[in-house]
Amino acid sequence: MDAIREQWLIFISTPIYCLIIGMELFLSNLQHRKSYTLRNTASNVYLMFLNGGLDLVFRLVTLAFLGYFFKLSPIHWNGGALYWVSLVLLEDFMYYWLHRFDHEIRLFWAVHVTHHSSEIMNFTVGFRSSVFQPLYRFIYFIPIAVLGFNPLDLLFVYAATQIWGIFVHTEYIQKMGLLEHILVTPSHHRVHHGSNPKYLDKNMGMFLILWDKIFGTFQEELDSKTYSPIQYGLTKNLENAGPITVIFHEWQQIWQDCTQKGIRFSDRIQYLLGPPGWSHDGSRLTSEQMRDQEAKQMHG
Repeated sequence: MDAIREQWLIFISTPIYCLIIGMELFLSNLQHRKSYTLRNTASNVYLMFLNGGLDLVFRLVTLAFLGYFFKLSPIHWNGGALYWVSLVLLEDFMYYWLHRFDHEIRLFWAVHVTHHSSEIMNFTVGFRSSVFQPLYRFIYFIPIAVLGFNPLDLLFVYAATQIWGIFVHTEYIQKMGLLEHILVTPSHHRVHHGSNPKYLDKNMGMFLILWDKIFGTFQEELDSKTYSPIQYGLTKNLENAGPITVIFHEWQQIWQDCTQKGIRFSDRIQYLLGPPGWSHDGSRLTSEQMRDQEAKQMHG
């Protein structure tokens, strides 16, 4: 039954993806906007296939781990609306923390950085996946299995909310009224992909914006009169975004940082588990330091 549900998700979502991507591509050409390039789109598709292949191969391991903890659960649900609403809330809550740690711990940022390396924003960027995330994502879902939620149902809900997560990658949908207070919208997610200091590490949710507002990571998209336009990509974009570099460039930099001569062991650990941008000599800046620096410049 769960496999059938996932097949229906694919069956329904695929033609919708094709339609909205086609419409966005048509509008971008009509308006002479550089929303699409062949190289960027090819890179998005390439990363999607790598992530999807690894996810498919690793799915049995994921189900085995989650199934083990599910069997240990003393809680037994009888299905129904409360079960599904609770599962959506719990899955989205745990994804928030997965996503947040992917930004705040450099080891995981090295995996997630591929998703943020696009310097343009369009629907296909939603497919620009963090290739190795399936190797550890299931860890965040273990508490949900312990609470008695069937792992197959959990993976179905994750797949369903991911569909929404793909739809928010666009510049063509502006503010969405009341939904801005409830869901992660394209406006919220444009902020998330911004490399402007004020926008770094903000709006981590996939489906609900609630968690960002509760845990202090929410940032509204500001108009050009209030703040500079969004710059997509990384704070230092790749000069050569080849198929190998786009995946492993941050790992290479971590290795160089950790193997420097004359630094303490604690510095090596910090280069691995500290926030991206941390440096023992202050030669680079974290997102918080960039924000503080920008604030001082604006009010100085």
